[in-house]
Amino acid sequence: MATQKQPNLVSLTTINEDGSRYFLHPADVHGCWTTARRWCGFFLIIIYVTLPWIPLNGYPAVFLDIENRMFHLFGLTLVPQDLWVMFFAVTGLGFALFFITSLLGRLWCGWSCPYTVFLDHVYRRIERWIEGDAMARRKLDAAPWTLGKITRRVVKHLLYVGVAASIAHVFLSYFVSLSRLYNFMQEGPLQHVTAFGLIVFLTLILWFCFGYFREQFCIIMCPYGRLQSALTDDDTVIIGYDEKRGEPRGPVGRTAGDCVDCHRCIQVCPTGIDIRNGLQLECIGCTACIDACDDIMAKLGRPKGLIRYDSPNGFDGSPRRILRPRIYAYSVLAVLGLLALIIVASMKMRPFNVIISRVGGTGFSSDAVSVRNIYLLRVQNKRNQAATITIRLGDDVPAGYQLGGGDQTFSVSPLGELTRNCVVIAPLANYRGSSAISLQVHAEPGNFTLRKSTRFLGPNPNAAKPPPP
Repeated sequence: MATQKQPNLVSLTTINEDGSRYFLHPADVHGCWTTARRWCGFFLIIIYVTLPWIPLNGYPAVFLDIENRMFHLFGLTLVPQDLWVMFFAVTGLGFALFFITSLLGRLWCGWSCPYTVFLDHVYRRIERWIEGDAMARRKLDAAPWTLGKITRRVVKHLLYVGVAASIAHVFLSYFVSLSRLYNFMQEGPLQHVTAFGLIVFLTLILWFCFGYFREQFCIIMCPYGRLQSALTDDDTVIIGYDEKRGEPRGPVGRTAGDCVDCHRCIQVCPTGIDIRNGLQLECIGCTACIDACDDIMAKLGRPKGLIRYDSPNGFDGSPRRILRPRIYAYSVLAVLGLLALIIVASMKMRPFNVIISRVGGTGFSSDAVSVRNIYLLRVQNKRNQAATITIRLGDDVPAGYQLGGGDQTFSVSPLGELTRNCVVIAPLANYRGSSAISLQVHAEPGNFTLRKSTRFLGPNPNAAKPPPP
């Protein structure tokens, strides 16, 4: 039977000496931290599944409608021209993550990362249900391929594929909506080859990651663990081992240290490290070792907290500092980013958008009476209600200029687009040459006015004029 491999600081636990993969089978653990993480994980899964079901302002709470170039986020509708404001959102959230990491270490990885949530709270629960505890799973790995082993593995991976397909379908619903996704499923894969291909691709990727790759993604591919050394310091709260209290370690009654070297913290670690070796890149802050050690300490009648949340300074007995320069810096930058998002969104986000261009062909037309310019206006309504649009000349337009047919009023459907020709006429008596003009586009409801600048073209007024007929 395969035995538990002992980790070290020289090489990864998941790599054998010959370079082959060593498969980890973390033991199950119970305790207050594990329970809290499990509830947190289930809550995040519920959010992921239910967001496409929650209607806000006529659309799902999160609906990235790429086909129609509309992005609905919690009642706010964005078009591609508005996505630049997301820079401030990403900046604010990025520095907020830096702030959390500097204060509490890899809290994101252990508690909120979608990969960790699905792997720990769904896939590993399935594996324990089908194949048993860690010892039983290692024993099954080493056993020959009997009918019982094949049956267990087939059932496990069929469930893996089912969960992966469910996750993939929910993911697709964020882009096509649940109603359309249901119609796709009713009509068959050949009617929607792209959507079906995406589902198959995502299902296979998720099955591979959660069924085989597992902790290797966190150790090898995720860059966040490599960033933590630049974001943390000796005052960052991490999961660590109290060496002063635990050493020298050894069996009960033989040493003065509280650590009895039971290796329970190693057995429950999902990345296969020994937390007693200090903070390591592979540690995702999952708290499994805390609950495992506290359980052993309780059985021995010793105080809990040999492995606990604390800062390196706290473990050394030095004064702890919560507020320090990097905390101030990251918090200020995060607040500035989010404030910039709020200010820019409130000032620059428009309920509709107008694109003005010149009709192809000649830039203008003229006769003995007037000069005419024809413009093409594309009006895009970004609200979930119909808008009444009125176009009129701006205040900077020279006297005597007018719109062909007067002010133009028309309706645009909710989240719709409408293209119209707009003719600006300049009587020859008022024409003084090419000049900049503006059009005012007014929308109701909301009493919102947008000013669009363009240029009025025409003949050179100083050129020789033909004699009157």
